[in-house]
Amino acid sequence: MAQVETLTLTSLWTLVTSPNSFYVLGYAWLFGMSLWVTFFGGVIAFRALPRQMFGNLQHKTFPIYFVISMVLSSALLTFWTLSHPNVVDHITRPYVADVAQAYALATVLLGQAFNYFVIGPLTSKTMFQRHKLEKEEGKIYNEPGVSDEMKALNRRFGTLHGVSSLANLSAVIALGFHGLWIGSFGLKTN
Repeated sequence: MAQVETLTLTSLWTLVTSPNSFYVLGYAWLFGMSLWVTFFGGVIAFRALPRQMFGNLQHKTFPIYFVISMVLSSALLTFWTLSHPNVVDHITRPYVADVAQAYALATVLLGQAFNYFVIGPLTSKTMFQRHKLEKEEGKIYNEPGVSDEMKALNRRFGTLHGVSSLANLSAVIALGFHGLWIGSFGLKTN
């Protein structure tokens, strides 16, 4: 028969001071935020707001999302690496389970950093160039008869948006993999 555990001041103190508790909360925050931004928040905003207002909203919220993602994934990766010595010893062997988890967290960090420092600014710049050209031409970006310049901006924006989405989706998948791992095998810190 399973032993019943009771809450005590000591167990509650351990709960709020354990590094594992903070790890799980950080992971939950990062994964939940990533799921919301990727699959829900953007879709809702896209449907509810005029296109240019939606673009302006994304321009303001995505940098915050990417920074929080980088900070949390850096903290998780640091904790994981420090508490799993196998990561450093076997860093070139991704089939070692602890290393695979570090790679997953590094995927999140690198993908979101790429979005924050490179793709995001280029996408925003292209979006605002499109907005300006729409005003100058008096046509929406996808109307028949737009200029060749607008068509080039449309292609550039589509490419940048696709690359950004792929980097973000890679981060979400990596976080899902990591969550399944810690859910099945725990943190197993040394």
